[in-house]
Amino acid sequence: MTRRQILLALPVTLAPLPALAQSDPAQVIEGFHATLINLMRQARQLGVRGRYAQLEPVMGRVFDLPAMTRIAVGPPWTGFSPEDQAALTNAFTRWSIATYANRFDGYSGETFQTLGSQAVNNGTLVRTQLNRTGGEGPVLLSYLLRGTPPRVVDIYLTGTISELASRRAEFTSLIREGGATRVTRELEARTDRLLRA
Repeated sequence: MTRRQILLALPVTLAPLPALAQSDPAQVIEGFHATLINLMRQARQLGVRGRYAQLEPVMGRVFDLPAMTRIAVGPPWTGFSPEDQAALTNAFTRWSIATYANRFDGYSGETFQTLGSQAVNNGTLVRTQLNRTGGEGPVLLSYLLRGTPPRVVDIYLTGTISELASRRAEFTSLIREGGATRVTRELEARTDRLLRA
């Protein structure tokens, strides 16, 4: 998996996480990584739609996708109608899950490692790395979690590249073209393509 594929796959698990893990940000991420590895090991048998079905119920426990949608859209969010906000949140959620289902499509000995966590002004940052095989170096991934229980609201590749900042730049252009409806339709089309792979 390339660094770009990993970044695109990050805005999401498989089996219910242990209750204890729900209160500690590092354990939330470790539980997510464990279930993601299990998904990768079963990837070929499940197929992309099977992987999607496995990811869907877990995503809501690990990622705050409504908050991530609002952050990714930025200031224009408050100008959208409640109906447009709901449709866009649903489209962003489905696209996020489909992206994981499409990208994490096999296993060749990868492992995740937790490097540490630290309190930051707006939550807790859990630093991890994905160790790849075949001579490829590790990929640094930092998760920002907020709330009780803690849930992911952003991911940073190589420690500095914000997933949602990247999305906001992209969504801003789409919003200029056609508002919330344009973003929603684009995400729905991408989801359909990902699930056909």
